Parts: sequence; C-alpha cells; structure tokens
Amino acid sequence: MTPASALLEPLLARIAGWHGDGLFVLGICGAQGSGKSTLAAALAQRLAAQGLRAATLSLDDLYLTRAERQALARDVHPLFATRGVPGTHDVALGLATLDALKRGEAAPLPRFDKARDERAPVSSWPQALPQTQVLLFEGWCLGARAQNPSALVAPVNELELLEDPHGVWRGHANAALGGDYQRLFARIDRLVFLAAPGWDTVAQWREQQEADLRASSTSAALGVMSPEQIGRFVQHFERITRAALTEMPQRADLVVRLRPDRAPLDLSGSAAR
Repeated sequence: MTPASALLEPLLARIAGWHGDGLFVLGICGAQGSGKSTLAAALAQRLAAQGLRAATLSLDDLYLTRAERQALARDVHPLFATRGVPGTHDVALGLATLDALKRGEAAPLPRFDKARDERAPVSSWPQALPQTQVLLFEGWCLGARAQNPSALVAPVNELELLEDPHGVWRGHANAALGGDYQRLFARIDRLVFLAAPGWDTVAQWREQQEADLRASSTSAALGVMSPEQIGRFVQHFERITRAALTEMPQRADLVVRLRPDRAPLDLSGSAAR
C-alpha cells in the first residue's frame, strides 16, 4: 500500500471541506521517497474527474538553471552546484506562478528536467487552466522553517563536517529558508505532512528509488547514482529533513505517519480532529 492509494479518499474529503471560492493551494511536504509526487498526481486526476480544475506543481520544478547554480557555487559555496537545498530554487518564479493562478489567469507551470539537470524549455511547460480551483504543491522541504543559528554550529553528518566545516553552505541555505521561501510557503492554504519513521528510513527510500532505476536501465547517461553516490547525496537534505520531522507535526494541518513500507500508519493534526 502507498500513500497515494490509501490517502485518496480521506484527502479528497478534506479538500472538499477546505476549499471555497478562488484558488485553494494544498501543500504536501514529505521527505525524498515518501510518495508525495505520486499522491499529488493521483489527487489531481481524481479532482479533475469530479469536475474541478486542478493543477500540480513541485518545488523541484522551481530549481535555478544550471548556470545560476554554478554561479552560486562559485560566489557562495561549491555545494550549491547540487540542486536541492533552499537557495537553489527560483522563489520569484514560484511566487509569480502562484500569484497568476490566484488572479484566475491561465498560467504556464514550470517544469525541471532532472535527467539534463536543467530547467525544461518554457515551450514544454503545461498550462494551468484559467480559474484553476486547486493547486497541489509538493516538495521535500515545503513549509519548513529556518533553524536557530546556534543549531547550525555542529555538523549533522560527514558532508557538513568535511565539505562545509565553517558552516557557510548551511548558513546560507538556512537564511534563504527563513527569507523569501517563507513568502512562498505563505501562499499555502493547508499543509499535509507525510512523516517518515525517521532519517534512516528516508535514506533507505532514496536508495530504493535509485536501485529501481539501476535495474531498469543500462544507460549511465540517465544519471543513475551508485550506492556510494546516494550516500553522499542524501546528506545534503539531512539537516532540514530531521528538523521537519521534529517540529512540523505540531503545526501541519494534517500529519500522515508512514510505516517503513510507506503505508500510512495514522492521520493526525488539526485537520483530523
């Protein structure tokens, strides 16, 4: 069982009670591998079948271009060449997109080509319909908050210890998260949090995803990572993921606690009462 299959009916019922006139933005936060993209797509399909105008947007689709991230890596810290953490997204693009939808306009929905590590051509972006009623906005750190600077001093893993010993990278990402990202997250009307059992499970989920890709393809050109590469890659996301698992359940509108097999264990939060 996956979050998408088990949560469709409960979430559809809540969306019916939550949204009113105009655009309703449902945020779905979940660590890598938690099933948030699949859930958003399934919800959009069901909402469309009910006659609602629904669209999907991922925080991943708002990544800066490769050239922009390379400039950030040169000017701030080399770790910003890797997409993922706050500071590597075009927040202004996200705000402009949500504001256009809020005004009831038809709007192109940004898309990022991960295979090319580059933003997809604008001509290929899908168009949200005018008067879109529901936007399903998902992302691994959607709704996350910045940490107190004192929490940044001690590294949480080997990547931070060896490649960010002075805290420049994590400090810049934290400042970005506490800045314009909060303006973007403020556009969310309700937040659903898919809560993993813990960080160790998240790392396992990400390796499972990559193992599936390795099994289904013989082409290195697809950018499939080895287990060693995955081990380093996921460390980019560890700090914020751990913080979210600790503090987000106290404020999300709906918390879905997941088992290690991703099946929902229970639903809680203000929206479940």
